Amino acid sequence: MSDNVIIEIIGNLGLITLNRPESLNALNTKMCKDITNALLNWENDDNIKAVLIKGAGDRAFCAGGDIIMLHNSGRDKTNEAEIFWRTEYALNELIHSYPKPYIALIDGITMGGGVGLSVHGKYRIAGSKTLFAMPETGIGYFPDVGGTYFLPRLGRAIGNWMGLTGARIDGAMACKIGVATHYIDSHKHNDLISALSGSQLNGSFEQIEEILGEICINLPPIADLPPSINCFDNDDLASITNCLESSNDDWAMAQLKAIKTKSPIALCVTLLAMKKGGFLSFREAMIRELDLSLNFLKSHDFYEGIRAQVIDKDRNPKWEYNDISQISDDKIAQFFALNPKILEFIK
Repeated sequence: MSDNVIIEIIGNLGLITLNRPESLNALNTKMCKDITNALLNWENDDNIKAVLIKGAGDRAFCAGGDIIMLHNSGRDKTNEAEIFWRTEYALNELIHSYPKPYIALIDGITMGGGVGLSVHGKYRIAGSKTLFAMPETGIGYFPDVGGTYFLPRLGRAIGNWMGLTGARIDGAMACKIGVATHYIDSHKHNDLISALSGSQLNGSFEQIEEILGEICINLPPIADLPPSINCFDNDDLASITNCLESSNDDWAMAQLKAIKTKSPIALCVTLLAMKKGGFLSFREAMIRELDLSLNFLKSHDFYEGIRAQVIDKDRNPKWEYNDISQISDDKIAQFFALNPKILEFIK
């Protein structure tokens, strides 16, 4: 066990704390392994009736994975990136199928890998500091960690909007659209943990929901998304952008501006991946995502996006293509080509 993940048992509650606050609790392979081992051990431990996962510090639940490691691994042709993705995606699948109540406190920044640690569990508790996003198209990548599965199930318009633009939403909006299941003020986290750990938990979801109902609060007032969100209710990128241009309202123009900053090839792959993911089982979606991830290691935009956003931080990526109109169907299909290594994952 590393200091980056703190594993505790309090009463009948298994408590996992991501403990890299200086790095916004970003995930690495060892952390994924530690979380996996804890969940597997508790799955068969009759004393553990529920699991809660949270982030240390007051800024983030988890801001994602170690993308510089992924960049360097692909550049240097090592297997670190593949090992990380295999470990992380297997953890995502474990969370999705976990038989005991799994509660994620998604307060603060929750992006990328942090999304994978939370949205696939039964209970996602948003808060007054929640900042939730899947910003991968901005680094020449796609919404992984099960993003191609859960985003379409929010509804095509909302899923496409979040996956393509990397839109950032707060805790109230996360609850409104179904990303989160409950809302709690950030300063009441300890009250929730105390209520869960101080109760004689019986392992039932009904009891957990009763406790959550006593601590969590009603949503603060929040406006509906504007009618132009419906522009994203389409499987064709050109149709989406044309609709936004025709809408000509401030919100639509902001979304169009955001899309134009993203990697064109990542946008095309993301839209098709979400279209496919809407019809796949969770495991099937994760297998396809591993295939996509390995193929993105061969993409110019993956390295250029990480360079521009994280390494050099000039925020001025030079994408392989200037516009989606330059990208052929064959080019997009290359990202979905089955990688022989995937056969091991399927087994």
